[in-house]
Amino acid sequence: MGHGPKSIIQDVILDSINEGVFTVDLEWRITAFNRAAERITGIRRQDAIGKCCCDVFHADICEKECALRKTFENGKPVVNATAHIITSQGRRVPIRISTAILKNDTRRVIGGVETFQDLSQVEQLQKQLEGRFTFEDIVGRSPAMTRLFELLPQISASSSSVLIEGPSGTGKELFARAIHNLSPRRKRPFVAVNCAALPDTLLESELFGYRAGAFTDARRDKAGRFVLAEGGTIFLDEIGDVSPALQVRLLRVLQERVVEPLGAVRPVPVDVRVVAATNKELAKLVKEGKFRDDLYYRIRVIHLHLPNLRQRREDIPLLVGHLVAKFNRLQGKDIAGVSVEAMARLMDYDFPGNVRELENIVEQAFVLCRGGIIELHHLPPELRPAPGGPAEAVNPMSLQSMEKLMIAEVLRRYQGDRRRASRELGINPSTLYRKIKSLGVEVPESDGRHRRKQ
Repeated sequence: MGHGPKSIIQDVILDSINEGVFTVDLEWRITAFNRAAERITGIRRQDAIGKCCCDVFHADICEKECALRKTFENGKPVVNATAHIITSQGRRVPIRISTAILKNDTRRVIGGVETFQDLSQVEQLQKQLEGRFTFEDIVGRSPAMTRLFELLPQISASSSSVLIEGPSGTGKELFARAIHNLSPRRKRPFVAVNCAALPDTLLESELFGYRAGAFTDARRDKAGRFVLAEGGTIFLDEIGDVSPALQVRLLRVLQERVVEPLGAVRPVPVDVRVVAATNKELAKLVKEGKFRDDLYYRIRVIHLHLPNLRQRREDIPLLVGHLVAKFNRLQGKDIAGVSVEAMARLMDYDFPGNVRELENIVEQAFVLCRGGIIELHHLPPELRPAPGGPAEAVNPMSLQSMEKLMIAEVLRRYQGDRRRASRELGINPSTLYRKIKSLGVEVPESDGRHRRKQ
């Protein structure tokens, strides 16, 4: 760029932009470098102009995955790719970048332009959020999850049996592991058994073990899972699928703290904490005579009920951020996050498979996503709009609708108490009042303000 009036106006415009902007000529030399670029990189404009862009940015994508080079090669702009640059102080900074080709008045290509945004604050905030709303590997900020987080340290300190109930995919084993990891037994084994995965005879030998010669193929002793968990915790998943005969044997273990391996002459004492889990309503099975009431009360000394994902939709953005960070580590990618449209669709979906289904959806999106952000078309077919469908299907739930849903959900949970709802949402009560009016949110009849006056 020259130094005439037009160039000065361009510099003023570029300097007013909060994102870093630089331009290069066909030899990759920087021809413009705005004030935000100076701030993010720590490099002065006069030191950047005329230098090769790779010598200024030292980005991790410069050599093989240069976004500007791709744009020059295929003529297509790059939008929301992610990378890391090294500042003049040697600090590694995450950035989100977009590129385009520069043409002169005669439509001849004269160079390229790249804009970039500093994601350091976003990354820092995400870490703070994950630290504040993550307990072991469990993620959540909804009141239901917060209450569970508060209970876990107290539950872990005891040795009482725990029953965890909740739909499939809600993270029952994660809670069981958290209880173990926080307990005085943390240095001893955590042994998990899926009671629905094995037939009765195999499950019996798996739990209690056997002695050599107990049956034809028993050539040597085998320790059961209860013995392997000595001093630690045994997790009995899908306890509701255990047969009546095996329920009797489990009851004896809990009552007398001994196990009897198949073919053994004498029982073996065990010191094990039992954490059981089920996706069935055990109380209902007890009434129907399908589950022993004495065993039920033995394993249900402490009871936890995990909510399904529909009941805690406000946790979805936090869970998505956690999963994106997880798959970035596992797959060596650098995906920045999820687009507004994709997040709105996830917020609107019912998730019959709960958190496990959400994890599968994000993992699939990672496979399909080649850019820096997960878009609507990266989601599974059942979450995407139908081809040739109505235009509004492209965005099944607008950001405004998503905000309205969140506010209505929190107000419902607090029976219309706007002050408590505003605290939960992290906004001022006056802001909440304004949003209720502008979005047309229906406030529950049992308004919390009226209730307090009574």
